[in-house]
Amino acid sequence: MARFQIYGLVGLLIVLAGFCLAPGGQEQAEAVKPPVIASRDIVLNCTPQWTGPRMEDGRPLVPDSILERMRNVSITQAWGTLIRQYPNCYETGIGWSILRPDETIVGRVLTAQYMPSHPDYNRAIMAQGKAEGRIGSSNSWPIDMLQNGDVYVADGFGKVLDGTLIGDNLANAIYARSGNGVIFDAGVRDLEGIEAIEGFNAWYKGADPSYLQNVMLTAINVPIRIGRAVACPGDVVLAKREGIVFIPPHLAEKVVTEAEAVTLRDMFGHQRLKEGKYTPGQIDTRWTPEIQEDFRGWLKVNIETLPVPKEVIEEMLQSRTRNY
Repeated sequence: MARFQIYGLVGLLIVLAGFCLAPGGQEQAEAVKPPVIASRDIVLNCTPQWTGPRMEDGRPLVPDSILERMRNVSITQAWGTLIRQYPNCYETGIGWSILRPDETIVGRVLTAQYMPSHPDYNRAIMAQGKAEGRIGSSNSWPIDMLQNGDVYVADGFGKVLDGTLIGDNLANAIYARSGNGVIFDAGVRDLEGIEAIEGFNAWYKGADPSYLQNVMLTAINVPIRIGRAVACPGDVVLAKREGIVFIPPHLAEKVVTEAEAVTLRDMFGHQRLKEGKYTPGQIDTRWTPEIQEDFRGWLKVNIETLPVPKEVIEEMLQSRTRNY
């Protein structure tokens, strides 16, 4: 009897060992890698053509001077420069609520991706966030990463009811860290309190008094979809009443200089048409050498009053590669 019990125990141990070594059991025994919340490598993959300085999280540090000049660029001008290379850079303003529609949003994009909540994966995200030292609810984590000049852009899958990513407290925190606004394919709450934050602007899908629930953060600083556009971390965003353009950082300066050239040409052309010096057919085509020289002279005379930095105009005057 004792021998039978011993053999029976040995057999049971063999069966259990075999189960643990089976494919399913082997997978369970392996350590599961935690989810990646934010990755510098993903940012680098999104911005391979940028050669300038970067922030700690990997996003390109597009100069403040370019961001400031970008405010004078029209949506059409930015779109026109990018469309051939980046056909998914634009999102229409139709269907959006804009806190201050007459004010432009310009800044370096920090992205966040949200999805309908999945309990198992959300637990993994929250555990990893805690391990990384992130504090509070996950919708505050992107805010903690904001730098001055950033624009917080979030894909909240269009959810408004129970999809309010911020209220007035988080909006104040965003503005304190970035000095800028937000673009949310999602809802907001405490709208009156948000409106009271002077200088803060927001694009959002609607306001609702409900709080955020059944929503989980899945990633920060990854490519996301905003309407029909792709927003990448490190892009420069330009948002005006007409719509939103996401500009790859290595093209930000080109967008600005192209727009400034068009603006100056238009100002000159409009003035000369009003004066009757040229016909529409002469202005609305490739300029003759005589008109080019007239334009250069006009730039020199008006250089102190034109809405383009003086040094930029001086550089334009030195260039012989353009049809000025």
